[in-house]
Amino acid sequence: MRIDRRALLQGGAAMGMAALAPLPAWAKGHADDPKIDAFVKANGFAGTILRARAGKPVYVRNFGLANIATKAPATTDTVYAIASISKFLTTVTILKLAEAGKLSLDAPIATLLPGYRADTGAKVQLAHLLSNTSGIPNDFMPAAKLEPDLVTRDIGTAESVRRFASGDLIFEPGSKFDYVLTNWFIVVGIVEAVTGKPFQQAMREITLDPLGLGHTTAVLGTENQPGSALSYRTVEPAVEWPNPRTPVMAASGGYFSNAPDLLRAGHAVFDKGFISPASIKALRTVRVAEQDYSLGGRMRTMTIAGTPIQAAWETGRTAGYRTLLAHRYDTRESIVLLNNTGISQKAIDLFADSLFGAEPRA
Repeated sequence: MRIDRRALLQGGAAMGMAALAPLPAWAKGHADDPKIDAFVKANGFAGTILRARAGKPVYVRNFGLANIATKAPATTDTVYAIASISKFLTTVTILKLAEAGKLSLDAPIATLLPGYRADTGAKVQLAHLLSNTSGIPNDFMPAAKLEPDLVTRDIGTAESVRRFASGDLIFEPGSKFDYVLTNWFIVVGIVEAVTGKPFQQAMREITLDPLGLGHTTAVLGTENQPGSALSYRTVEPAVEWPNPRTPVMAASGGYFSNAPDLLRAGHAVFDKGFISPASIKALRTVRVAEQDYSLGGRMRTMTIAGTPIQAAWETGRTAGYRTLLAHRYDTRESIVLLNNTGISQKAIDLFADSLFGAEPRA
């Protein structure tokens, strides 16, 4: 059976729209906003579009279906895989540990992770891992081609680091950008070493629970639970897109969340002092200029009304999930976009630009 894409989107919007108080003048979007409707129709967007100021939603609308087979509509509470936005949450946890004196961003990883090879470990700093500039090789992907079940089999953090993240450096730490998940295998090991707790437990206690992120989890099978969105390669016909992952992938891209949780996290971190001013400065310091990359995410400079405006720009992409948490530091405006139909991440970024009123990129 073929699914009518327009009916899918329109039906989901009708069932999943959240009612809010009247919008203030600054919020350009509303239930029939031509800009938003054009984006949705042009890209086959299914999911949640949320805008907020100072942590308070001023616009939210849901489109399409979270589960095509059951015809479950996307709602504001629907949970999606957030992919690399997991790196942002992980980095917040690292910064909280640094504030508590448990570790230092410029510490060599050999001093933080007992048993790690001394030569490489003396050259690579924790900040190199968080900025994806370590030079650590990605030996996981070649191994996974030979052993496909590695993406679902839990061999433990220590063995994962030993097998896949302990090879010879492929470049001098800090000299290049290499977006590899093995950086984050080591981060998992460091968090477990300095806290004495499993990574997901430490994340829960240090960051997720204090922020009130009750819908944010890295538990395997989350996408198959009621209230979660499945990932789709295509919706016409409906073809699911699996998102296999093993627990050691949690730090780099294993978490699931929903729009209210992401908004709450962004507001608390960027606006409300959940982390210290020094930690905020670390998040806002771009370390890889050509990638706009800082620690665990990007800092984007937009041009709005002729003025450079800085925004945190946390994105995630895995299987058919596409996600964005963007936050302007000057006006405290936030945008959360969650999608499960595999649309272009660039299209999502450009759409967020337009919602912020940014001038087109060159």
